[in-house]
Amino acid sequence: MTSERMTPSGRTLFDSPVVVVNQKGKLIELTNEYKVFDGDGQALGSVTQTGQSKAKKVMRFLTDVDQFLTHRLEVRDAEGKVQLVLTRPAKFVKSRLIVERRDGAKVGEIVQQNVFGKINFSMEAGGRQIGTLKAENWRAWNFSIVDKNGTEIARITKKWAGLAKAAFTSADNYVLEVHQPLEDPLRSLVVATALAVDTALKQDAGAAG
Repeated sequence: MTSERMTPSGRTLFDSPVVVVNQKGKLIELTNEYKVFDGDGQALGSVTQTGQSKAKKVMRFLTDVDQFLTHRLEVRDAEGKVQLVLTRPAKFVKSRLIVERRDGAKVGEIVQQNVFGKINFSMEAGGRQIGTLKAENWRAWNFSIVDKNGTEIARITKKWAGLAKAAFTSADNYVLEVHQPLEDPLRSLVVATALAVDTALKQDAGAAG
C-alpha cells in the first residue's frame, strides 16, 4: 500500500474521487511533467518523466521517434515522495505500461488490446484482467474504465462540470472521476492509467473514434 501525504482535505491520489491532471506547458516538450490536483484545486502530487539522456532529448526534438523510445514516469505525492513508477517500453505497434511501487514491487500492467478503431487497454494484475480502459472518442478525450464485470468504475474526460475555474485556468487539463472507492491493485492501476494516458498511451497510438 502507499503511504503518501494527504492534502488539507484529507484526500490522496489513491482515494480522491476527482483527480485533475494539469500538463505543464512547454515551448518544446522534451520532458513530460504534470501537476495533479483534487477537484478543489488542492495539490495531490505530480508526474515527471525521468531517465532521459541528452542524446534522447535531442532525438525527440529532431525526429518523431517517441513510440520507439522507452518512457519512465515517476508518480509523486504532494511532498515529492515517489508512489508509483510507470514504465512504457519501446513499442512497435501496441503500447504496454508496467506499473510498480517505489520499492520495485510490481502492481500490474496496462496492455493495448487492438490497433484499429476505438482503442482498448486491458488492466492486468497477477496474471489476470481486472479492468479495461475503453476509448469512446480518442480526439475528445472520452474514456470509460470498467471493472472485470463490465461495470463502469471511472471516467477520463477533458471537461468536468465541477471544475473550479479559478483554480484551473489552463486548457491543458483532463479529469479522472472515480465513481466508487476501489481497492488495490485496481485503484493504483486506475490512477496509473489516468496519469499516463497522454505520455505513455495516447500520444502515439493514433486517433480512434
